[in-house]
Amino acid sequence: MIKRTHFLAVFVLLFSFVAQAQWNRLPVVQQPVFRKDTLSIARTGAVPDGHILNTRSIQRAIDQLHQKGGGVVLVPAGLWLTGPIELKSRINLHLAAGATLLFTADKSQYPLVAANWEGLPQMRNQSPISATNASHIAITGRGIIDGNGDAWRMVKKDKLTESQWKKLLASGGVLSDDKKTWYPSEASRKGAGMNNPGVISPEKDAAFYDSIKDFLRPNLLLLTRCRFVLLQGVTFQNSPAWCLHPLMSEHITVRNITVKNPWYAQNGDGIDVESCSNVLIENSVFDVGDDALCIKSGRDAEGRKRGMPTQNVVIRNCTVYASHGGFVIGSEMSGGARNIYVSNCTFIGADIGLRFKTTRGRGGVVENIFIRDIYMKDIPGEAILFDMYYAARDPIPLAGEQRALPQVEFLPVNETTPVFRNFHISNVYCNGAEKGIFVRGIPEMHVKNIVLENMVLQAKHGMDVQEASNITFRNIAIYTKETSPVIDVVQSDNLLFENIRYTNGAVQLFRINGDRTKKITLRKTNAAHATTPITYELGAVAGEVNWEQ
Repeated sequence: MIKRTHFLAVFVLLFSFVAQAQWNRLPVVQQPVFRKDTLSIARTGAVPDGHILNTRSIQRAIDQLHQKGGGVVLVPAGLWLTGPIELKSRINLHLAAGATLLFTADKSQYPLVAANWEGLPQMRNQSPISATNASHIAITGRGIIDGNGDAWRMVKKDKLTESQWKKLLASGGVLSDDKKTWYPSEASRKGAGMNNPGVISPEKDAAFYDSIKDFLRPNLLLLTRCRFVLLQGVTFQNSPAWCLHPLMSEHITVRNITVKNPWYAQNGDGIDVESCSNVLIENSVFDVGDDALCIKSGRDAEGRKRGMPTQNVVIRNCTVYASHGGFVIGSEMSGGARNIYVSNCTFIGADIGLRFKTTRGRGGVVENIFIRDIYMKDIPGEAILFDMYYAARDPIPLAGEQRALPQVEFLPVNETTPVFRNFHISNVYCNGAEKGIFVRGIPEMHVKNIVLENMVLQAKHGMDVQEASNITFRNIAIYTKETSPVIDVVQSDNLLFENIRYTNGAVQLFRINGDRTKKITLRKTNAAHATTPITYELGAVAGEVNWEQ
């Protein structure tokens, strides 16, 4: 009779083989092609003094060259003030060294348009740079694109020093009733007090949207249904909301760029790749106020109706500083995500390193995710996190904030049930985190079919595994300050812990919890360095654990 542990071993070997095979045939991303014809925005009347509004002059250059078959629209060195502009097919917007494209703080220059926000059709202010149904477009060069986001953003008091907060109050704006959030205007505060006020619905007229216009912050760059896109060399900074947002687009190359937002910037994501196919992001730096490298595919019923997964994505050689998450999938992933490859990335000071988040109601299948060679330092939260109880809050609680554990209940499995499965994560090294690994599925749909191997994680707390199935932890050194327990398992099954190394003198190595916890295998793990190797609580029984020395 074949032992139950052999089935898991066979799965691990097979999945590891498949993972290596996948790395050998990465998705192909096609590059855009442009004519060499060049037109400077100075020739169409733009003035680089930071005072004259150049919107019409810049748009004129884009339109004229587009009508002639495309080419390079040159932004020379200088400070070019502008309102929102639209890219057209076959246009490469090239910013020379020393060029800053500064978008005006005058909100009246941004008309309200039907757009998309967090996976839902919504009214938004027009993005500073946008393109729709365009092909062969690019933003290249060595210049800076600045979204003037300070004019739009609300700011939480807890995220500033006392002197910074006083300076912000002196600039104007209004406060929330509890005096803990600053808004740039009353219209911004009014919108913040509503539930999804920008969602397009028949009962809302133009007057309503105008009354909350300031709240409907635009993304710095929005590319909708575009093909063959290149972003290269430029610095994108100070966005009102998300910095870069390719939506329902394909063949996107992002290379050698820098993305910057203040660390306190609410919704200040770096890049949100939503319902896109064939994407390459490489050799870039992100220092932002929310998730940095983020994969999305729509939200709830609207995302499932769209039915466009983000797929065939390669992310490599990137560095992330301040952010809520270094590499992130979700939480708006209702259209699914698959065939994603992340390698050789460094996360320094990101709240969470690898962050996979969803919640009931989203639906969507996230699968075939391959990650390797990840280096982390000073992570305030988890180095690796799977969480199916995402609650749309900052990953690190603010001062005085109380958070309760989710209520455990089984719900029926249907199209609204999210799925995380088939991940292979290897060669992860973390120097400093609150917790090494956190896995939390939901009772009716566990996080499942995951291989985590070849890691050295230094953290305050070790591993926390809840509602998980068919997970392998292999060749992992988890060195923690808190050692009671090092590894906590709750209501999970078919887990393999192989060659686990831990802090000498640990109080408790394993705590096994729950009457649904079954088929746990511990292999090649020396219990001699722990005072108590293993305990059983909340209905767990020793017969479901097989310790192979």
